[in-house]
Amino acid sequence: MQRQEGVALWRQIALALQRDIGAGVLPPGGRLPTEVELSQQFGVNRHTVRRALEELSRGGLVRIEQGRGSFVAEDVIDYTVGPRTRFSEWIRRHNKEPSGQVLRLVELAADTTVAAGLNVRVGARVVLLERLGFADERPVSIASHYFPATRLRGILEALRETSTITEALTRVGVSDYLRQVTRVSARLPSPEEAELLHMPRNRPLLITENINVDHAGAVVEFGVGRYPTPRVQIVFEP
Repeated sequence: MQRQEGVALWRQIALALQRDIGAGVLPPGGRLPTEVELSQQFGVNRHTVRRALEELSRGGLVRIEQGRGSFVAEDVIDYTVGPRTRFSEWIRRHNKEPSGQVLRLVELAADTTVAAGLNVRVGARVVLLERLGFADERPVSIASHYFPATRLRGILEALRETSTITEALTRVGVSDYLRQVTRVSARLPSPEEAELLHMPRNRPLLITENINVDHAGAVVEFGVGRYPTPRVQIVFEP
């Protein structure tokens, strides 16, 4: 650090880290050295390092997660909502590899929200598939997919035996389905959601509620998606 140049030390540190981020030395999603390590590297106190990191955070280059450290902000992925929105296609469109982890696959009774979304009575049997979605091993979504168990007989077994929702629906007689409605809102994540999505609790989630129908207009799926705003933005296609 040049202490006689008239540029604050914290700003010099911020510029040095910014250069490393721009050069790929610190890759998107990568963890920065700790405040102690940066203090030793630059020969300054932790308060000066903290000021530099806060400046980078305000500029959107770094995200600070309480208790986990500081990370280089990832590129924002556009989640394009169209008539045929499919997770794997969305991720591959951004030249990333999609994958998923099943959190829950159960049959249960529909509550008021799910019943309205599926156009069934409250208490009707529905199947819930909840998955954590990844893009290049970075979590980008938590999706809850609800299906009418009576209308789509065998859907629970089909979801157990197949790797995609599209294939499972095909097995129970739904050759194609279209997005009819998408509603978007936002809220802060729960502790569990923040942990699963590796995001700070003071950044909002984007919430989508989706209704998908077959070619006859019958509802085949009601979905609730949760997306971390540090990584995803929603774009609507006409």
